[in-house]
Amino acid sequence: MIDLRDYQDNLLSDIDDAFRNPDVRDVCAVLPTGGGKTVTFAARMQRATLPIVTNVHRVELVSQISMTLARFEVRHRLIAPASTVRSIRNEHFREFGRTFDNPNAMHAVCSVDTLMSRIDQYEQYAGQVAEVITDEAAHMLRDNKWGVARTLFKNARGIGFTATPCRADGKGLGRHADGFFDVMVRGPTTGQLIGKGHLSRYKIIAKPSDIDVSDLAVSATTGDYSAPQLRKRSHQSHIVGDVVETYLKYARGKQAIAFTVDVETANELAERFRASGISAAAVSAKTDEAERVQSVRDFRDGKIKVLTNCDLFGEGFDVPGVEAVILARPTMSLSLHLQQVGRALRPAKDKEYALIIDHVGNWEKHGLPDSPRRWTLDGTTKKDRQLDADAIKLTTCHDGCFLVFPRKLLPTCPYCGHTREPTERKGPEQVDGDLTELDPDVLNRLRESIELEPPEEIARRVGFKAGRPAARAAFKNQQERIESQRALQDAIALWAGARLARGQVDTVSYREIFLTFGCDVLTAQSLPRKDMDELREKVERDT
Repeated sequence: MIDLRDYQDNLLSDIDDAFRNPDVRDVCAVLPTGGGKTVTFAARMQRATLPIVTNVHRVELVSQISMTLARFEVRHRLIAPASTVRSIRNEHFREFGRTFDNPNAMHAVCSVDTLMSRIDQYEQYAGQVAEVITDEAAHMLRDNKWGVARTLFKNARGIGFTATPCRADGKGLGRHADGFFDVMVRGPTTGQLIGKGHLSRYKIIAKPSDIDVSDLAVSATTGDYSAPQLRKRSHQSHIVGDVVETYLKYARGKQAIAFTVDVETANELAERFRASGISAAAVSAKTDEAERVQSVRDFRDGKIKVLTNCDLFGEGFDVPGVEAVILARPTMSLSLHLQQVGRALRPAKDKEYALIIDHVGNWEKHGLPDSPRRWTLDGTTKKDRQLDADAIKLTTCHDGCFLVFPRKLLPTCPYCGHTREPTERKGPEQVDGDLTELDPDVLNRLRESIELEPPEEIARRVGFKAGRPAARAAFKNQQERIESQRALQDAIALWAGARLARGQVDTVSYREIFLTFGCDVLTAQSLPRKDMDELREKVERDT
């Protein structure tokens, strides 16, 4: 039997629990990139007594899943182009001395495109399938080929595995939105897997480039940048030279994958690497399959140091031994970004950390690989996606090492120790809410602003001008404002105390409050009562 990690077993148990609800037919299972989705559903197939089909959207993934099943001696049929089947069988023989492909096997791994082209041939088999697993399930909508492929298995329940249950176009994966899923079950987060050593720690180097995407059109179909315009901007830039120069400075000798905007750039980049003495190869969906397999094998064996690619390794495909990823392709897609950086997060012997070299500012749009994510099956609006982006507060050490870190840690870079001095200290916004950095006169004025007048004094003054009923109302309003201020102070103290218990000093907490809630701790206590109450609720939710 396949020996799973505890969280992988728990995920399968959660899926089974979801299916106990008779109204649940399709389950979306979320597990971060590098968390072992392929092994998890391979174990499910190994343990099953009824037929399971795994649908994938690229022939490379058919090979990857087939090899995983073969590793655990699970016989399965392959529904894929004849050339792909031959290539997979050759891989089986090369690694295991036999093939585990059997046209009469109970389980199957199939390419969606091949399945769609052979519907009549597999119609009877499809009716016998008990469960259909869709890999990279964020693709699956009711009106596209992945959705049509799902409906072919009329008697089967469905599981969709994905690391990122979101789409750049904002469409929802739920049955009541644009997809199929009735419920979502979630494994551990990326941060939790890093904390337990199941994924690698990482560093992000943000080297600026001259690709300007600020005014690029966004495709209504994909939700990402217009491909023709993006290619044009890339070719007008110096991205190829920038990438090679940065690799030689920060990552020389590391096994790296570079993501480019098109095949032409991938080829040009590989040539530039080779001219600089670095073994490199360019691969894409247009590369001959045998050549592509050999390039990946050479990369795994260390014969090739850098693989450049266009839209090949972004999703699902497990390229072993990756120490660094190079982002030379801007994207609006959070899903694509997390899939790309996730190629480097798998731990390996003697690998201290993964290196993510971002030449195109994707970190500014999408944040850290382990930033908390709010997944939903309901779909997202452009405003929702902007809210997520606004919640990401990062900076980079432009004057020192170019590494990315949380802005709350300013003014000193935690990596190289470079200190960035604020240009002004006349307001909290100049120092990210760190009150210790403020000009003393400004700080004194802020302190004075939170001293609320006693309700008796307000009542006396108002009563003198407007009479006793107005005085009573003024007394009550001021008393309630004081109570709101005290409640807010208590909430902030608990919030900061929780972070102090984790070793975070107060100055960092000041900045985090400002960057998270948009208001420094003193100004917050001088707000109108309604605003203080709303802020308190936000702080309490985040504690």
